[in-house]
Amino acid sequence: MAKYKAGIIGLGFIGAADQVSGDALGQLVEDLDGTHLVSLENHPGVEVVAGSSRDEGRRERFAARTGARTYADWREMVEDEDLDIVSVATYTPAHEEVTVALAERGVRAIFCEKPVAPSVPDAERMLAAVAKAGALLVFNHQRRFTTSYRRIRDHIKAGGIGELTSVNAQWPSGRLGNVGTHVFDAIYMLTGRRAEAVSATLDLAGKPDCRGDEFADPGGWGLMRIEGGLMVTIDAADYNQTPWDTRINGSKGRVLSRGMDFSIEYWGGETTEWTNQDQQDSGMDVAVREIVTWLDDGTPVEPGPEEAVHVLESIIGFHASHGKNSAWVELPLQGADRAISVRMG
Repeated sequence: MAKYKAGIIGLGFIGAADQVSGDALGQLVEDLDGTHLVSLENHPGVEVVAGSSRDEGRRERFAARTGARTYADWREMVEDEDLDIVSVATYTPAHEEVTVALAERGVRAIFCEKPVAPSVPDAERMLAAVAKAGALLVFNHQRRFTTSYRRIRDHIKAGGIGELTSVNAQWPSGRLGNVGTHVFDAIYMLTGRRAEAVSATLDLAGKPDCRGDEFADPGGWGLMRIEGGLMVTIDAADYNQTPWDTRINGSKGRVLSRGMDFSIEYWGGETTEWTNQDQQDSGMDVAVREIVTWLDDGTPVEPGPEEAVHVLESIIGFHASHGKNSAWVELPLQGADRAISVRMG
């Protein structure tokens, strides 16, 4: 019998593996590194008992698949159900209200989609509410939970490619908030360093956001200076054909990441391949497993939510720099830059 009861707020593509929703985005569920519903269902200690969506069709498909109770209003679900874990798979502008309400209601573990929130103050209120309640808040930067990324992180930390000299990252779909968040987080994870300043230009060519006209999540180009003076170049124009490619260069060689797999090229000529094929579970499966372990015995889940907020600051830093003709913007954000709000989908 499952020990913990879970609910999902947002029964779309990433929340409930809803392919009808995926079709609207032009994406396949099978291409994802997990979904909230599947990862919760995959854990024997978790039972998905409820889900909430404003969309009647999504509620019907979710109920048919799971047999769980459904609600049009997430507030009603939280009030009626005694939930241990809640996945928040709504659009970003709703994250703060939902997360704060869950913490105040006594939900012990919250598994929230990225990006964290539209603004840094929104994110800080989320963290404050969770800390006050003694709850756990985990953001779905799933590369943090994959075997290949953890192995490469440890290899770099041990000096496997020598002293780090630079980082270059590019990806095909722009969207600094929804896609860049993963790249920025992976860079900080793998190098073990945070960003100190950004200089950037946004791609404002006018391409529509796939989530609706009310959202704006452009790509762009920029430089980031991270701790130790390490420079990072970002090339992420909207809807370009550039392949996924992150390169971490060191004095002995470099790490190349193309998705979840890596190759290491040493300057002496040797090349090795590190793949994620030995990990049968998705990154989200591992995240749920670590959330359950925290519920069981309090074992910390790394990283803490503060790291995801730093990623958000980096994204907003791109917007702040663009508004200043690409001038360098220091992190953490200060003054008016902290008030910038970006309606990422």
